[in-house]
Amino acid sequence: MAESLPANWQREIGLAAAGAEYRGFPRTPVLSREAPEVTYIQRGRLHADQVRSHLPWLYQAYRGQFLTLARLACAEQVVPASDPRYGVVLNVQRGTTMRFECHIDSNPLTGVLFLTNHTVGGELVFAHDTDAADVAAVERDCSVVRPQAGLLIFFDARRYPHYARPLAKSSDLRVVAVMNFYTESCPESTRPKELNRHLYGDE
Repeated sequence: MAESLPANWQREIGLAAAGAEYRGFPRTPVLSREAPEVTYIQRGRLHADQVRSHLPWLYQAYRGQFLTLARLACAEQVVPASDPRYGVVLNVQRGTTMRFECHIDSNPLTGVLFLTNHTVGGELVFAHDTDAADVAAVERDCSVVRPQAGLLIFFDARRYPHYARPLAKSSDLRVVAVMNFYTESCPESTRPKELNRHLYGDE
């Protein structure tokens, strides 16, 4: 997939990631599978409007080339999100104190494009146990995807808790593009209202 990206894509991703919002994000209502004592997770996010402004080629690929590939991965017709707030975003981790929340998805198909390489740390981890309710439970029985720049994967994780491990070095930077797709049997209208209220303050 890397060969189909713009020639200077790594530089553009690095510049965009520098402008991400870094903070402790509160656990996500309905979808979180964090332990009760975990109230927030340190991480970074470049929001959808910023992706569209700073990385227009990524937004166009989400609605074009990547959408075509997503349709090959699903038995149903696949469509991108119509709401511009969450179609494609960048999730960013810097150093060893950040990770991504343990959660399940609300959308029927998720696309993840890894934009950095990591031999140790930053792995995307999927629980085999659908009842896994925290990171430790996920890690007891799991499948692991190691980040490779240019690797694009699609999955349905509405039932399978997953999270991104912390990075191994303080100098490391992990960037992934996360894309929401919908189907006829699970349209965008099924997205939990609590999720938009949590993220944007409205439905």
